[in-house]
Amino acid sequence: MKYCSIGSGSSGNCHYVGYKNTNILIDAGLSGKKIIEGLQDIDIDAKNLNGILITHEHVDHIKGVGILSRKFNLPIFANYNTWMSIRDKIGKVDENNIIIFENDKSYSINDIAIKPFSITHDAVDPVGYSMINERGEKLSIATDTGQITDTIRENVLDSKLVVLESNYDKEMLLMGSYTYALKKRVMSNIGHLSNEDASKFAVELINKGTEKILLAHLSRENNFPALAYETSNHILSENGIKIGKDVEIDILRRDTLSKIHEVGK
Repeated sequence: MKYCSIGSGSSGNCHYVGYKNTNILIDAGLSGKKIIEGLQDIDIDAKNLNGILITHEHVDHIKGVGILSRKFNLPIFANYNTWMSIRDKIGKVDENNIIIFENDKSYSINDIAIKPFSITHDAVDPVGYSMINERGEKLSIATDTGQITDTIRENVLDSKLVVLESNYDKEMLLMGSYTYALKKRVMSNIGHLSNEDASKFAVELINKGTEKILLAHLSRENNFPALAYETSNHILSENGIKIGKDVEIDILRRDTLSKIHEVGK
């Protein structure tokens, strides 16, 4: 499987996953134009997409969904509560392209098996996703969650690659310009993961065989890439894990494509 981030952060999130003849997006929170151009940059024609998986209804995850669905006749996959929340925000789409799934039940899009699992965020029914190829190699995406629950652990701990939220540095957040209410929301169990939270979970992931961890959804105001990386490096080192030897760590950027990461090589 191949993974590429087209955008990651509060200004827009979009992940590409491909395997054999299957090409899917997880979220489409950028403009349709930017997503199409990002796919072109990695030699993927948007006409060959097979669907868009929605994690939750916030605008930085759905901005381009309706545009892409209409332009390329693309199915939209979401649970019932999320669909009811986004349907009036994305414009009219073909009813045949509305695919409602149940959380924690697996289904397939061509060559990729997909399992949506519940996460904790201030949305109606947010999910992460695990994607598995025919060889049993797994890639998981877990962002926009305020805590690492047992459900998240059960679904991602045996993944080869994990896209993991590392949203904020606690000291930067507390000292920053956010209102007290917003700071409380970000740090709550339905907010976001801090660098430290992500790094501690990364230790668990690596001990269960994860080979690549991509730190995602960094806050513009309360984090920066070097700090997220250094927090990971520090906590992993304390646990006897060496970046570059035991695991690959990459930071997903807000406005630029990531490199293409491959699972199973």
